[in-house]
Amino acid sequence: MGKTVIIGLDGVPYHLIDNLSNKGVMPNFKNLKDKGIFKEMESAIPEISSVSWSSIITGVNPAEHGIFGFMDMIPGTYTMSFPNFNSIKAPAFWQTMDGTHAIINVPSTYPAKPMNGFHVAGFVALDLENAVYPQKYIPMLEELNYRIDVDSEKGHSSKELFFKDLHRTLDARQNTALQLWDETKWDTFMFVITGTDRIGHFLWDAYEDENHEHHQNFLDYFKRVDEVVGSITNKMSDEDSLIMISDHGMGLSETNVIVNAVLKNNGFLELNDAERQNHNHIKANSKAFALDPGRIYLNKEGKYPKGTVKKEDEEQILKDLTSTFENLEKDGKKVIKKIFRKEEVYSGPHLEQAPDLILLSNKGFNLRGNLTKTEIFDKDIFTGMHTQEDAFLFVKTPKSIELPKNPKVTDVFPIINKINGDT
Repeated sequence: MGKTVIIGLDGVPYHLIDNLSNKGVMPNFKNLKDKGIFKEMESAIPEISSVSWSSIITGVNPAEHGIFGFMDMIPGTYTMSFPNFNSIKAPAFWQTMDGTHAIINVPSTYPAKPMNGFHVAGFVALDLENAVYPQKYIPMLEELNYRIDVDSEKGHSSKELFFKDLHRTLDARQNTALQLWDETKWDTFMFVITGTDRIGHFLWDAYEDENHEHHQNFLDYFKRVDEVVGSITNKMSDEDSLIMISDHGMGLSETNVIVNAVLKNNGFLELNDAERQNHNHIKANSKAFALDPGRIYLNKEGKYPKGTVKKEDEEQILKDLTSTFENLEKDGKKVIKKIFRKEEVYSGPHLEQAPDLILLSNKGFNLRGNLTKTEIFDKDIFTGMHTQEDAFLFVKTPKSIELPKNPKVTDVFPIINKINGDT
């Protein structure tokens, strides 16, 4: 009976992997692409890794798994919390599916939990001690110099050191994957590379600009990623099934849009004076506030300590907010492509914790939830930003299964189930 292999490339858009495989930079994927089904896939809303990977591994939307962002608020407070694997309210496929599983570097799965197989959690795992199950594998990972993530600080200080760290981290991850492939029993093997997201954020301009000083370095990294993919897929038999995925796309970030600055400038949000402002400094007369990237929450009476928005006023405020963001422009360009109400995109028992409005931006506008800035537009070191519509899905299987015409990240779990013969 065949096994199932899942390879994740964090932050890799459909058009990039399609382009680089056609140009000979990623020959292993080109060879695979010609033998399977390759589609664009919609990311989660919002297009955040923690939300998307949680949706991929559980097969349900945020109102069912409970993760709406990298940072969420503790209910009944303005205090921020960092959701982790314990916060996910729906089971991951390896927690419900028969068989033995090897799970390597899936984001938002820290701390590792007891399971039938092996698990080393990915970003943002704090330490190996709580990131690995069973813990008997920790000495092996340490011997292999396993790295939970790239040192992104190097991206701020030295691009040369950043590239070295990207390759060092990838080498260790590959060595770990190949050793675990041979030394552990498994029916499903899932392996995620996150350096692809890190290089996209810091150096997307190097990909798009062939004259950029790091353009070839960018291509060389993806060539190395392709070699890692080949080292795994070449070990597969004809009976095995392969799924390759990304959690969201990536595109050029031209301008940051400070969503809370828009709210302040239009009278929806006011903060108490404080040296270091946070959400606890929201004034009671505030109507709304935002969290990264474009999640807007009404300051509802009874939901928040200083909430004053009454039920009967919610609809008008939502309409006013929608109008404000629909009309937001920079240099004659509309900033916002689409505005969703939570009921349009979410359904489930945790709908009450969802943002009341979710903004998706037009190309080049990177939505940010910074609370303290007053200027609406700014720029930072990052040249790449997440995109929602162009993640990718690739499936190669001897099984006879039908894929969704327009797949979403929540479809990955059912595809794994179909391949493994479950209903």
